[in-house]
Parts: sequence; structure tokens; C-alpha cells
Amino acid sequence: MVVADELDKYRAPALDKGLDILELLAATEEGLSQAEIAKALDRSPNEIYRMLDRLVRRDYVRRIYGDRYELTLKLFELAHASPPIRRLVSQALPVLRRFARDSEQACHLVIHDRNILVVVAQVDSPGYWNVSIRVGSRISLVNTGSGHVFLAFASPEERELMLEDLEASMREHLTPALQGRLAKVREQGFETMASLQVSGVTNLSVPIFGPVGSVIAALTCPYTERLDRKNAPGTETVLALLVAAGREISQRQAAAEPA
Repeated sequence: MVVADELDKYRAPALDKGLDILELLAATEEGLSQAEIAKALDRSPNEIYRMLDRLVRRDYVRRIYGDRYELTLKLFELAHASPPIRRLVSQALPVLRRFARDSEQACHLVIHDRNILVVVAQVDSPGYWNVSIRVGSRISLVNTGSGHVFLAFASPEERELMLEDLEASMREHLTPALQGRLAKVREQGFETMASLQVSGVTNLSVPIFGPVGSVIAALTCPYTERLDRKNAPGTETVLALLVAAGREISQRQAAAEPA
């Protein structure tokens, strides 16, 4: 067993300090001031100032209104430098654009990373009206269409791992009814559900399969009914287009896998 002294001798205090700041800002929507960061991390303002200065200069953090700080997308961009994610996004984007054009709806691509879902690509509808979610957004596993797709196609062991770090506030959604819903999603191959975040939106979600048959992403359309155009594609048509798009991206992934 490794004792605390053995672990401590490998500590890098400056690195820990920087990572603490990044993790704190990642969990904050409105940004934080230098004083708020120092207080939250139990550090002196001078320590925080020096570290913030370096993070700003390296473009991991930016100063915003009110002398507050927030994360940039640099960490997100670095994550996307990973070949599998870069390949997935580059192969998916043409399909997403075609779907958005034909369906007149927005869509986004979501991956599962360490028990959270992250939006890695998004395409707006061609019209003026649009419901979209920002690239880099983190969304829930248990109360979104994308999350239901991941949970539905996971093995029991994988599902347990995906849910083990779930926040207490989200566990109330883990009901027998949800288990039944996930079984239906797996059977029919897609999820269609009223958004639990935005009124009037129906989330349509389909899985993206990797070369070995596991779900590597979810493709979701936040469908909204068009009232300004009588001939706009309806829910069934949009769902059929989405299923076809998901199938095409899956086939592209399989074809691109090196032998």
C-alpha cells in the first residue's frame, strides 16, 4: 500500500494550483473574480494572481467584464486534437449539414467522456429560427435524448460505470420507468422525447456506432414545429432523415477504421 508520504514526494504544487483553477472555472457559469477564486481554493490573492496571469497568457483563461475570469475553449480544442474525435467530427459534419438543410432543423453531435456528455459539433438550420446548443456544452445522461441513447445501448456493466458518479440531484430520474424507456429506445433504435430543458422542443436522438458495434456518439435534433411554413418537414420526416444520417456516419466510421 502506498502511504501518503510516498505520494506527496511526487507532488507538483504549481501544477496542482493551475489545475485547481481550471477545474473551478469549469464548474462556474458566470466566471469568478480573482478574490473569489482565492477564497474558493483557500489560496492567497498573490498566488492566484501569478497563476491566473500565466493561464491568461497561455490562452486557457480570459478576463471578462467586471474583472472576472472564465475558461476559453483551448482545452476543448486540445481534446479535439485527438485523432478519433477529430476523425469523427470531420466525417460527421458534411452529414450534419445535409441533414440540417433537408430537415430545416438544427442538430448536434454528442460524445461520452468520463461520465459526462459533451457536444462536439453543431449545425444550425438554414432558416432564421433555430434551437441549438453550443459546442463544448456538457449535458446530462439521464434527462436528455442523447443520454438515453448512450444508456440504452450500453451493457449493464457499462451503464453502471456511466452512472456511478451521477450527482445526487440527478438520481431521482433513475426510476423503473426510465429503465423501461431505455429498453424501448434500444428496441426501436432511437429516442424521441419532449425536452426537459426547453418548452416546445422535442429531442430526436439516434446512436452513432463505432467499428466494433459500440455507441461512440449520439446525434440529436432539437425539433421544433415550424408555423411559418406549411410544407416544412414534420416530425416523422425529420426522424427518418436523422436515422439515415446516423446510419451514414456510423458507416463512415467503420470504413475509416484502419485495418
